[in-house]
Amino acid sequence: MIIEAVIFDKDGTLFDFRATWEAWARSFLLGITNQNLERAVFVGEQIGFDLATNTFQRDSIVIAHPVAEIAHALVPHLPEYTVDVVLDRLNSEAENVPQVEAVALVPFLEILQARSLKLGVATNDAEAPARIHLKSAGVLGHFDFIAGFDSGHGAKPAPGQLLAFATAMDIAPDRVVMVGDSAHDLLAGQAAGMQTIGVLTGIAEADDLAPYADAVLPDIGHLPDWIER
Repeated sequence: MIIEAVIFDKDGTLFDFRATWEAWARSFLLGITNQNLERAVFVGEQIGFDLATNTFQRDSIVIAHPVAEIAHALVPHLPEYTVDVVLDRLNSEAENVPQVEAVALVPFLEILQARSLKLGVATNDAEAPARIHLKSAGVLGHFDFIAGFDSGHGAKPAPGQLLAFATAMDIAPDRVVMVGDSAHDLLAGQAAGMQTIGVLTGIAEADDLAPYADAVLPDIGHLPDWIER
């Protein structure tokens, strides 16, 4: 099957998840609990983050769920805040997080564009911080389509974002590859009728992704060779 387009997840795919988000998570939890370490540890446990080791658990809600769901998971343990306040704080603070690229993104994306591939991003983050992250990496203009959970197409693992990309590009879904680091990404790709590639720059391991992927690669840098084959 000819491949005409690629749609990427953002965190854990274009950007290395652990290197980008684990230090930020500790800072966020301490900040929102007014530097109360004991409380921050407890709140972190509720979303699958261990402050003792500064690591996310493999089943953490943060890894693949929309940021609105993360806010709802936090609020029962932060009664002084509303859901809207927590959501706004998550989004606003996330905008300023330095992103660690999984591979050097500019040359990587130029390789794909040289093959006339259309490129998109589908993230369960909000669209505004996603655009800021891509702009800070100097790659915003390399993408033909960007959608967050709040862009009107739903969130993964539902296929709405992916199908919107295919429609916008006027490309049949089976000629599109979905690349992601979580089962949510790959299930969305399957539901959209796309080919699916898992990458290991998130929290999930190969065994977690293999049941839903046509291939599992160490990182997106291996994608051009896979497409060529």
